[in-house]
Amino acid sequence: QVQLVESGGGLVQPGGSLRLSCAASGRTFSSYAMGWFRQFPGKEREFVAAIRWSGGGTAYGDFVKGRFTISRDYIKNTLYLQMSSLKPEDTAEYYCAARTPSYLSPLSEDYNYWGQGTQVTVSS
Repeated sequence: QVQLVESGGGLVQPGGSLRLSCAASGRTFSSYAMGWFRQFPGKEREFVAAIRWSGGGTAYGDFVKGRFTISRDYIKNTLYLQMSSLKPEDTAEYYCAARTPSYLSPLSEDYNYWGQGTQVTVSS
């Protein structure tokens, strides 16, 4: 059973940085893509970024504009989202997700597994 556990959320000031982590377990993820989504209250989940676990390749949501970087650590089996130049409008619940095969889909319905989410609040 795939398990995804996010951590690293919290309160940060505008312009600040935060790194989210997602510990993945239960499978060998070589044929998977891993992604980050975010959700605002009362809204659908929004695509943030995705990465192929093996072989590289990344994709980002249009709003990212170079502010966020997705990466993974094979040894620790952990997915990361490094966020910088954070804005109040980045305040949301952030979710880690996994899908197979490893197509970098921006659609939440294409992902098979989800973490429980971690809250990011950008405020002064």
